[in-house]
Amino acid sequence: MRSLTLSTLLATFLWSTPIGGVAVLVKNTPITLFEVQQEIKQSGASATQSADNLIRKKLEQLEASEKKITVSSHEINEELGRMAAQNNLSMEQFLNAMQTVRGLSEKDLKAKVEESIKGQKLYSAIAFSKMGQPSAEEENEYYQLHLDEFSRPESFDVTTYISASREALAIQIGDPMRHVENIQTKEENIPFGKINPQLAQLLNKIPEGSFSAILPNGQNGFMSFYMRDKINVVTENVDAVRPQIANAILGEKRNQVLNDYFTRLRLSADIKILRLP
Repeated sequence: MRSLTLSTLLATFLWSTPIGGVAVLVKNTPITLFEVQQEIKQSGASATQSADNLIRKKLEQLEASEKKITVSSHEINEELGRMAAQNNLSMEQFLNAMQTVRGLSEKDLKAKVEESIKGQKLYSAIAFSKMGQPSAEEENEYYQLHLDEFSRPESFDVTTYISASREALAIQIGDPMRHVENIQTKEENIPFGKINPQLAQLLNKIPEGSFSAILPNGQNGFMSFYMRDKINVVTENVDAVRPQIANAILGEKRNQVLNDYFTRLRLSADIKILRLP
């Protein structure tokens, strides 16, 4: 009887889903081939890894639903306001910065913020004990291991590559000495203090002699930064960044608890991988 029910269920899904059919069933809840294809496109991961990512997200959604965890639009807007203020930007400036630097529309950004808040609530619901604040020793160790996160240059010497074609830009980045049609380049010096914090953070993470990821340029095209040099790099004092360090450590610990929890949950969950792109 169970086999017949599952067959009927699958037939219903496959018949009623014109966007590619069902790829995976997680507790009888479908993940479509279209969703897997979109995840591949957005993350650049393999089909298997993309399916794994979506399975984890689906398990989180189902667990949040079972525990009646919800996130209101007020909570999302409040968090967006906090993020904008933290970057010394107005809401409009912050949304524009996230669109330009991260390629996230307002809708996509709100979805990510909702996912983050839901993750924090899930952690609170499944954690067996309250997480204590990290010790000074933990903070000092984190600081030493992540000095690059707390260092900033006076300015960045970059070459900006611009193209209307993401594919052409990817070819150029893969082989910088090759001449690729319809690629524009511009050498510039970008002062750290005169750009929005999101862009400054992105540029600061690019190693010298390397390209950034391909980003939307806000003009229906794409761009990538090649980092030639970082001028006059200064490292902030550990005491000045202790709140930032503490938040980072707590975030890592929370993620580890969630990862362990959902790894165990996946082992016992009814998951069927039917087909992948």
